Amino acid sequence: MPLIMKKHVLIYGDVFVDYIAEDEKNSSFTTYLGGATVNVAAGIARLGAPVSFITVTGDDETSEFVRRELEKEGVDLTPSILTPAKRVNGVYVHLTKEHDRVFANYQNETPDIQVTPRDLQEETFQQASILHICSGTMFHPVALETTQRAVQLAKETNTRVSFDANIRPLRWESEEICRDTTNSFLTVADLVKLTEEELTFMMNTETLEEGLSKLESFAIPVVLITRGDLGTIAIIHGEQFHVPSVQAVAVDTTGAGDAFMAGVLRQLQLYGYPSDTSEWKKVVRFGNQMGALCVTKTGALSAMPCLNELDNSILE
Repeated sequence: MPLIMKKHVLIYGDVFVDYIAEDEKNSSFTTYLGGATVNVAAGIARLGAPVSFITVTGDDETSEFVRRELEKEGVDLTPSILTPAKRVNGVYVHLTKEHDRVFANYQNETPDIQVTPRDLQEETFQQASILHICSGTMFHPVALETTQRAVQLAKETNTRVSFDANIRPLRWESEEICRDTTNSFLTVADLVKLTEEELTFMMNTETLEEGLSKLESFAIPVVLITRGDLGTIAIIHGEQFHVPSVQAVAVDTTGAGDAFMAGVLRQLQLYGYPSDTSEWKKVVRFGNQMGALCVTKTGALSAMPCLNELDNSILE
């Protein structure tokens, strides 16, 4: 495929900091940058593709840490918002005596300080080839409204929309509201990435086959269903095919889906949308390689592969 450096991938989402306990006493913690959209943005940048990020941070030390780390990764923060009072969301992760990770506490001191629809600039979307969004913060009315406006601007500027459901049901008032809200984005997305569990949840079915059958009514141009070591089901304009997983010894599956998404978006950004099935298989396999390499290390962002790792790995 010929290389086409067209604009950049534009990502909208929340940033998090993960406070990971250093030992089972849980008395001291190390700070890491986190969040699904952050992982995808950094993953794309590590693979040498241009990426911009829309989020909101404050003027405190944690926000400065977030901006510094993202800029270090090569993520363009020009479209982002700085609101002095904003405090970045924090997740405390404890360690058990067996060294298993337990999500112990979620902190959001400023939930009502969000990127708003009026913060979005049309010029930002004109410079983007793909807009990537998740459902992670859509439970908040302002975040939902902003996401809807972002999609509208993408459509108006001929920017494709990528949607990773990334469902977290416990954040929502009810499963029904979560399902209805996330499903509404299936009708406007050009590319949708789901896990098998997310598919059955969103379609309210018991089996994968039933979920795939109900999904057909949404007529989504590109659907990618990731199934871990079972590989990926791809549905491209109604044509379904399977791309096998890349074998790897899993140490930590955190961030595998984000790595997969970063790989897919990187390929689409640099080479454009494929015109045939064989080229789509290459795109999905690249995503599978990213996910496989990610699970061989501990962490999410810390395990996100760089291009030279892919080039030199046995996963090629």
